[in-house]
Amino acid sequence: MPSYTIAVLPGDGIGPEVIRAGLDVVNEAATRAPGLRLDFAEYEAGAELYRRTGVALPPEVYRACEAADAIYFGAVGHPDIRLPDGTEVHGEVMFKLRFGLDLYAGLRPIRLYAGVESALRSARAIDYVIVRESVEGLYAARGGGNLLYDEVATDTMIITRKGTERVTEYAFRLAERRRGRPSDGRRMVTCCDKSNVLRSYAFFRRVYDEVAVRHPGIGRDYAYVDAMTLWQVLAPEAYDVIVAENMFGDIISDLGAGTIGGMGMAPSGDIGDRHAVFQPSHGTAPTIAGKGIANPLATILSGALMLDWLGERQGDAAAVEAGRRIDRAVEVVLAEGRAKPRDLGGRDSTGAVAEAVCRALGEV
Repeated sequence: MPSYTIAVLPGDGIGPEVIRAGLDVVNEAATRAPGLRLDFAEYEAGAELYRRTGVALPPEVYRACEAADAIYFGAVGHPDIRLPDGTEVHGEVMFKLRFGLDLYAGLRPIRLYAGVESALRSARAIDYVIVRESVEGLYAARGGGNLLYDEVATDTMIITRKGTERVTEYAFRLAERRRGRPSDGRRMVTCCDKSNVLRSYAFFRRVYDEVAVRHPGIGRDYAYVDAMTLWQVLAPEAYDVIVAENMFGDIISDLGAGTIGGMGMAPSGDIGDRHAVFQPSHGTAPTIAGKGIANPLATILSGALMLDWLGERQGDAAAVEAGRRIDRAVEVVLAEGRAKPRDLGGRDSTGAVAEAVCRALGEV
């Protein structure tokens, strides 16, 4: 069995609290998987480090992340700590990792667990994944836009054949591993774009179609982004895997999270061919930092995604099973009401939720 080195970046705000909870659960799952060995190395990066030193992601920390088998990330940034151009520090860490390590597939699972109340009045089964292209699109213009005479500002959309092809291929391969959309069990990849208006998105859709031909067992589906936000609310059970450009993927991911209990239930992975970062989709929530009330489930579920990715990449069944065991343990805890975080209407602390998941790992 292989062993894995995990670079841990707790970050700012509630990041260290939820990462501590996530590590407790991931370590417990690993002890129940014979032969699975995880070695964690923790590093400092983020807004507080930038405030003290002027550097948010030191070169030696970046190199350690590059050398690691995976990166487990808390949350980074603070609204009062900003770069000279007025933007937040978050990008100095996450964008440098995402672009530097070529983490092109942003994995955003959207799943409503039994025991969690949805914001939708008539919520049915919600279980789909958004695959967000993460190194192109509008966000590729970050730092390269123009502001002319404080009157005209421009940023450029970047869509390439290679970038679109590989993220779409990732989406179709993911669909092949899933159970299909909740409405009828059909495996489906939805292309989310604005191809009726913008030439760049028409190109994105054309490349999507070219990739789809190679996967005849997976259904094709299309949605303009404005309609996508409507159907995420009205008929979320009709979706399985959704692939989208960077900015659109960012927006619809947060909307999806709002239908499944909020950002505390939204794990994520930023995945490339050789590297990957796993983190909760939420921010640092500085107003509740240090109070022990943050919801750790997005971080815990991100740890499950990490184990699944490591196992699939290495052909390691023990790592895959450890990730699935975490997911099943979270199911049990929420469905049976063993622990309920504050943002879901409960009273349990960050640590208490993690302890409940650890106990459930012995039962699933």
